[in-house]
Amino acid sequence: MRTARSPLARLLASLAGLLGLVLVGGGLSQASAHAAEPPAALATGLHIAGGRLVEGNGNDFIMRGVNHAHTWYPGRTQQSLADIKALGANAVRVVLADGHRWSANSASDVAGVISQCKANRLICVLEVHDTTGYGEDSAAGTLDQAADYWIGLKSVLAGQEDYTIINIGNEPWGNTDPAGWTAPTIAAVKKLRAAGFAHTIMVDAPNWGQDLQGVMRANAQAVYAADTTGNLIFSIHMYSVYDTAAEITDYLNAFVNAKLPILIGEFGGPADQWGDPDEDTMMATAEQLRLGYLAWSWSGNTDPILDLALDFDATRLSSWGQRIFNGANGIARTAREATVFNGSTPTDTQAPTAPGTPTATAVTATSATLSWTAATDNVGVTGYDVVRISGGTETAFATATSHTVNLTGLTADTTYTFAVYAHDAAGNKSARSATVSVTTAKGGGTPGATCSVGYRIVGDWPGGFQAELAIRNTGTTAINGWTLGFSFADGQTVTSMWGGTPTQTGGAVSVAAASYTSSVPAGGSVTVGFLGNKGTTNTAPTSFTLNGSTCATS
Repeated sequence: MRTARSPLARLLASLAGLLGLVLVGGGLSQASAHAAEPPAALATGLHIAGGRLVEGNGNDFIMRGVNHAHTWYPGRTQQSLADIKALGANAVRVVLADGHRWSANSASDVAGVISQCKANRLICVLEVHDTTGYGEDSAAGTLDQAADYWIGLKSVLAGQEDYTIINIGNEPWGNTDPAGWTAPTIAAVKKLRAAGFAHTIMVDAPNWGQDLQGVMRANAQAVYAADTTGNLIFSIHMYSVYDTAAEITDYLNAFVNAKLPILIGEFGGPADQWGDPDEDTMMATAEQLRLGYLAWSWSGNTDPILDLALDFDATRLSSWGQRIFNGANGIARTAREATVFNGSTPTDTQAPTAPGTPTATAVTATSATLSWTAATDNVGVTGYDVVRISGGTETAFATATSHTVNLTGLTADTTYTFAVYAHDAAGNKSARSATVSVTTAKGGGTPGATCSVGYRIVGDWPGGFQAELAIRNTGTTAINGWTLGFSFADGQTVTSMWGGTPTQTGGAVSVAAASYTSSVPAGGSVTVGFLGNKGTTNTAPTSFTLNGSTCATS
């Protein structure tokens, strides 16, 4: 009997053919921050505001929970939900079936699941599992079929917007032509909205949920814009593809910086024959960025290393279960119950005061220390968010729990502008502090770098385009710190970038390395990707400099 699916086995069955592809963060798209705001927001129950999931009363809700395989273990659900709650979770993602692959969960059954979630004071994410690996797994169903299933459940879902999120279909595309994911996802979202659903909708990435080829990242804005309510959240599943900190932080920051809602809808930690997921960075980054996460999975896996509880016994947590519930940045330490279970008014609605104006000390070519006067709050300040300001754009740069932070990964001889926000445990955010400008010392970059640069258009549409820059070190020594220069001839402008930080004056563009791309070994390369605006002509740049030296083109 099929028990619970193995996310890694199916993802990696075809991975051998994809090993030559660049992983997340390497030239894959992030959406435009300026375009991320919805045309209209329907604030019914759980909804999206300012790129974040909030409750109907506007209180920030950060999911901290696990997945439970209800459709395969319906007799285990009542006790499992009680146990999951007792261990501190505030949310649970529940596996359902629409009848395409497994026996459909009936309306009365789903109503019972929702009732049990509410009784245990858990926010309930409901997902259809039959779509898993469509296009590669011949048994998988379509997102359109899943949407029809949800429409058939409308009578039991209506009025539950405060308590439930609809995850249209689990991992709804495999590794075969994942670009085909975008149009069916948009169509399914539109179909549910046309049917009158006001719930927050969750959409999973292709590549068995891991977005290996960056399709969701590249098309997130188009999918988000298709939801007329703006109440849509993206879900990335992180397993062995995400085995380095840079891959994880780059992917999640791309969505946060673009104000596009995201959470880690599934993730695993135990090492296997395909690799060792970096769950520590996943959980730490989710806590730093105040994003939700839902670990896979409570119990009953065909890959038993992923069982959080052995044989559904909450007194027998596996090492994976101990990590998730009781470890650093785990559920017990970070989960906060949804305020809807305590009445309609948040217990704390007062934002902290703005932090004092930051000052910079210990400035070097690649680092600086910022300090500021602490903010105050009626309950207590829990942390600070440092942002970099460039023009009218803010980019998340660092977080701190005290009123000082060491900033690293800066580029030599570069001026930065920083400001600070404070936040409290309830998610209330202060006004922004005044800004401080910091100019790093000279000498942080490798002078006279020997280099080549490849420029290519990844995607093109009326008024906009996506491009990537492959920067190769053709010398015999490592490049440590770099600034890339090039010019556009046709009035193109960079709107967002990953792998570097752009500054543009007219057609001239200067790109400072990100912390994870700043070092380029001899013979090695790094990739920078960006979105841009254009007119009718989009001529590629013809010359590039790196740390003042002219690069060959490739």
